Amino acid sequence: MTPGPAGVGAPPPGGPLAGLLVADFSRILAGPYATMLLADLGAEVVKVEGPGGDDTRTWQPPVRDGVSTYYLGVNRNKRSVALDLRDDGDLAAARELARRADVLVENFKPGGLARFSLDYGSVAATNPGVVYASISGFGSGPGGRSLPGYDLIVQAISGLMSLTGDPDGDPYRAGVAVFDVMAGLHATIGVLSALNLRQSTGRGQHVEVDLLSSALSGLVNQTSAYVAGDVVPFRMGNSHPSLFPYEPLPCADGDLVVTAGNDGQFRKLCEVLGVPELADDPRFLRNEDRTANRGQLRPLLVERLRTRTKMEWFRDIIGAGVPCGPINTIDQGVAFAEEVGLDPVVTAGEGAAGMPSIRNPITFSDTAAQYRLPPPSLDEHGEEIRRWLAEGRETP
Repeated sequence: MTPGPAGVGAPPPGGPLAGLLVADFSRILAGPYATMLLADLGAEVVKVEGPGGDDTRTWQPPVRDGVSTYYLGVNRNKRSVALDLRDDGDLAAARELARRADVLVENFKPGGLARFSLDYGSVAATNPGVVYASISGFGSGPGGRSLPGYDLIVQAISGLMSLTGDPDGDPYRAGVAVFDVMAGLHATIGVLSALNLRQSTGRGQHVEVDLLSSALSGLVNQTSAYVAGDVVPFRMGNSHPSLFPYEPLPCADGDLVVTAGNDGQFRKLCEVLGVPELADDPRFLRNEDRTANRGQLRPLLVERLRTRTKMEWFRDIIGAGVPCGPINTIDQGVAFAEEVGLDPVVTAGEGAAGMPSIRNPITFSDTAAQYRLPPPSLDEHGEEIRRWLAEGRETP
């Protein structure tokens, strides 16, 4: 494990990843999300940016104090240095950072760092213990290496968009870059697994993650329906192919998502709604029956739900042990998390520089996530990092 530069964040005293140095050569979302998670858990992350900075710095609106909230959402707990890899001095600094790093994360096009001798083979030649994570859109094979790796393109190509939207309407993308996030999570798992193996072997390895593979894995039951059942799933709006009720249902003032996932929950739902006889109706007795006869069951449930507001039903249905929830806006979702005690909003950094952020979702009993630093401005720590790298010493 390599200590960070003096004055630029010596390893923090806490956190399960304290003492790890991460060289972050990634940008936009998948890579920065992965490295932020590592940073929250104590790793020292040096964010290497080109002269123009991370692309998401310009992805606005919305903004906070003139800075893109997209960028702010995935770059806390990092220190920024701007390095132009076409400049000999900056390239030497980048190579030195890679030589010292425990982990290097990059999402250049496959092979894109080879011309700078920053590819895995070159870095591992001087740093055999490095865990080198590459994130791409479609892998490093000959058919995928040249394809651009944007989440929306992968949502289209993977089949997700064919599943999203009204049955008779147009395909829709998800409301967030879901496969970038999945790929970032998969990269984090890969990095931690390789670090664990390194404890016994002393050697790192090359971890590769691509958005399309993450997508096909993340589509779970839908891709399984095809590869295991030879069934091609299709758009069903908010309906579930294998469960009912498992969708939004209209109440007096809006929709409530009701998910009676088994026969016992359905019986409880019927009791709360005041129609217990439906649970014994042969058409609705088992989940298979309810799914096959959803067209007959749905109006009977809606007739009862329309008599009260969604929050009135929410309290009673949840109280009976049946999962359900109102369809919230983002602000309402954050407020709900606060109401149930999840403390979703944290402040990264201290004082006037502190930045509101969504907390790391992992909770440890002994080593809490840390929010030491707000997202850095471009090259905010460049002078200190360059000086540390130029000193040629492993320790400050």
